[in-house]
Amino acid sequence: MKKEGYYSSGQFAKLADVSVRTIRFYDRQNVLKPSFVDAHGARFYTDRDLASLQQILLLKYLGFSLEEIRDMTIGGSDYSHISRMLRIQEKLVQDRIEQMQTVAEAIRDTEEELRRGNVNWQNMLDLIHLTGMERSLASQYRSATNLSARIALHSLYSTNPEGWFPWLYRKLELAPGMRVLEVGCGDGALWTCRHEELPRPISIVLSDISDGMIRDVRRNIRQDLQSFTFQVFDCANIPYADNTFDLVIANHVLFYADDLPGTLQELARVLRPGGRFICSSYSSRHMHEIRDLVRLFDSHISLSLGHLYERFGLENGQSLLSPVFSSVRLLRYEDGLRITDPQPLIEYILSCHGNQNQYLVNRYKEFQSFVKEQVGNEFYVTKDAGIFVCRL
Repeated sequence: MKKEGYYSSGQFAKLADVSVRTIRFYDRQNVLKPSFVDAHGARFYTDRDLASLQQILLLKYLGFSLEEIRDMTIGGSDYSHISRMLRIQEKLVQDRIEQMQTVAEAIRDTEEELRRGNVNWQNMLDLIHLTGMERSLASQYRSATNLSARIALHSLYSTNPEGWFPWLYRKLELAPGMRVLEVGCGDGALWTCRHEELPRPISIVLSDISDGMIRDVRRNIRQDLQSFTFQVFDCANIPYADNTFDLVIANHVLFYADDLPGTLQELARVLRPGGRFICSSYSSRHMHEIRDLVRLFDSHISLSLGHLYERFGLENGQSLLSPVFSSVRLLRYEDGLRITDPQPLIEYILSCHGNQNQYLVNRYKEFQSFVKEQVGNEFYVTKDAGIFVCRL
């Protein structure tokens, strides 16, 4: 018997303009499970499921594999989550358009070379590589999705009303005429909506190892392109001369460095005498309640591939920075999280870099109920992050 507000498999497939066979296939592959299954095994879907199917079909159109789509959309039926994902998907489509425009330009250039009888075959090979863009899009989507989930949790429930990025921006102590470099800038959250506050003239280089992130930040800051330059490079190999910058920023970046001592030497190399290097990290106490929560559900789950604070954290940062910088000062950011809704917490957990998805993909409903019970009226999370202000 059909439930009120639910669609049968056939009705749902007709609404989405796909076959019932496709709906059943997504069900078997744990990509889109029905919201309700009756005693006879009949499957029923809701409008939320229709919104989730929209995500699946768009990602499939953009070239993602079914396994990638399953990881990207697990637990994605909450409307606030879907709204954020739609914004990210819009950016992804814009990137696809830009990339295809580049391909079209390369094709026109190649046709022109053919007419002149002077074909550069290396350009042709580059064109072939341009058309194989799905892997970079998948990586970019994951990065943007994960970043969105983390920012959402902090912006909704942080006890410090100033917020991390406004606090960090204030600590930069920018002045007219400064040359600034930020490595690992991500989506440019430190700078967005602050173009009117910038002292001018000022020169700011935003860099990231991901060209997708650089495209995002360029779009986010396009209202003030005069003050900003955007570059893709690894902070272990910075394409600038010695003594170039008055200020270098590495916001939650250094614990990803393969060669941290070499990376610190490179960052110090481009810093002028008397300039400042500001880098951030967190301690072993930072958000430990979330790690404890997932281990309580399944002891096999680890939310990171390693303890990043052990590589570079508040406890060991001074000893790691002191061989390179003569002055190192730690400033802590006072904050915590008072979480009252389990869904943003779940999205944060799914965004982590660990093995959680492989254990939760088939147990999502159970995990959702578990987190809801644990959160109750309020779930407090410790935050212990800060910055090191360094001088040569």
